Amino acid sequence: MTELVTTDLVDLDLAPTERRGAVRALAERLRAAGRVTDLERFLADVEAREQQMPTGLPGGIGIPHCRSAAVTAPTLAIGRSAEGVDFGAADGPARLIFLIAAPEGGDTDHMAVLAALSRRLMRSEFTDTLLGADDPAHAADYVRSEVAP
Repeated sequence: MTELVTTDLVDLDLAPTERRGAVRALAERLRAAGRVTDLERFLADVEAREQQMPTGLPGGIGIPHCRSAAVTAPTLAIGRSAEGVDFGAADGPARLIFLIAAPEGGDTDHMAVLAALSRRLMRSEFTDTLLGADDPAHAADYVRSEVAP
């Protein structure tokens, strides 16, 4: 089984400050890791989901997500933005972005990851650990230990 998140899927210095650019930067990591076969199709699927309802959560969190035929395995990419990225949360931009990618038929995996991540995001220890992380490998290990189904 493919690991949900790996070191190469973590960007602790996410540069884009616009939503589509931030999602593209994380999605490019998914493509480079072989988790996404068609970048443009995947981005279109993420955008279609985002248009249904913004994925910003209170506390500086963005959780763009989708199911897509372009996804090869359930995957989580993580970005941390110093300036923040607007994902539509009422309290402002997201500093932590979690891009959840699930295969088209992966309803159970997608929902399990989303639910586990949502529960962890309620704990300030979880977000504080990621906001303070200085090593992508440590961040990936931490999230994997907390969220992996």
